[in-house]
Amino acid sequence: MSYVYNFGAGPAKIPEAVLLKAQKEFLNVNGTGMSVMELSHRSKPFGAILAKTKKDLSTLMNIPSNYSILFMQGGATTEFASVFYNLVAKKQLELKQAGREDEEIVVDYLVTGAWSSKAAQEAERLIPSVVGNRVRVNRAVNVKEVNGGKFGVIPPQSEWKLTDPKKHNVAYVYYCDNETVHGVEFQSVPKVDPSVPLVTDVSSNFLSRPIQVSQYGIVYGGAQKNLGPAGVTIVVVRNDLLVDLNQGPVRSLMLDFKTAADNDSMYNTPPTFAIYMVGLTLEWLIQQGGLTAIQKINQRKAEKLYKAIDSSKLYRSPVHVNCRSHMNVVFNLTTEALEKEFLKGAEERNMQQLKGHRSTGGIRASIYNAIPEKDVDALIAYMVEFEKKHPC
Repeated sequence: MSYVYNFGAGPAKIPEAVLLKAQKEFLNVNGTGMSVMELSHRSKPFGAILAKTKKDLSTLMNIPSNYSILFMQGGATTEFASVFYNLVAKKQLELKQAGREDEEIVVDYLVTGAWSSKAAQEAERLIPSVVGNRVRVNRAVNVKEVNGGKFGVIPPQSEWKLTDPKKHNVAYVYYCDNETVHGVEFQSVPKVDPSVPLVTDVSSNFLSRPIQVSQYGIVYGGAQKNLGPAGVTIVVVRNDLLVDLNQGPVRSLMLDFKTAADNDSMYNTPPTFAIYMVGLTLEWLIQQGGLTAIQKINQRKAEKLYKAIDSSKLYRSPVHVNCRSHMNVVFNLTTEALEKEFLKGAEERNMQQLKGHRSTGGIRASIYNAIPEKDVDALIAYMVEFEKKHPC
């Protein structure tokens, strides 16, 4: 079978070495004589897999000891609700202890693309479930309102309207570090008052570059873009934000971070195969030299692809240069007809899943950690060839 260039946004390409190891161990993992999918999640063999996965993630991310690593289910979208419930519960408990139970709680959202917008909408939808305090969602950044109804920029922080925690009860500030659909990525960490937990969804740039975990209250992301197959979401949460299930809004125990932490992510059967695959991917990342090394490769891949776009008269990036994603490179051609022809030619060359998101159209090349640099080179070569045949 001929080689496939998989530029899918997720589920996405998994490193070949990881797939080959999983294939080799499929019927007999770690000498058990069983597939990992057949192991009890409470068995010693799976316990060892889980422990090593957590250890390797801690090593790669340099996670401080006062944080817990959780393996949740339901995808990153489910964490929209989990974040709201758990951190509103934390703020309600603080207000109760201070004798200020009836005061308003504010949650700040930086809306820079489709996924942060959906997260803010989910928070608004859940407000009626909160008893005892009014809750207000503040869109401290709302890009569409300031950018002609379109995403594609991140305004300077001087223009943000973050809620002042000295005057209001701010439960958290939330942002999506990399917007998969619109190809927008924060190039630095938002500066927020240290008393307010900063929450970030890193689903589509998870472990693509180093981050300082101690700057965050919660870091979370689905695995199916940079860390393995769909089925598991990783949550790294600061322990002081864990609140008993009987505090705050009534919520499913499967959405409760403290329940997950107290049970080592095994209150019920976790997605054992997905966790195992995450573990193999973490091993591969360590072998590549860790996050600093993979960041250099990712920067090189993105820079050459954006250079090809910017030096062309046929291709155009809709994203401002100061917030372009290193993982999801979106671009357009001069007409939709040419985009269709470009995609058709790409598929003929075994370049798959380049079509942009259904809400935006255009082209999207997702160049996650597992994408070799030679695949990006091949895409650029095709882009040059296509432009020669369709000069502007």
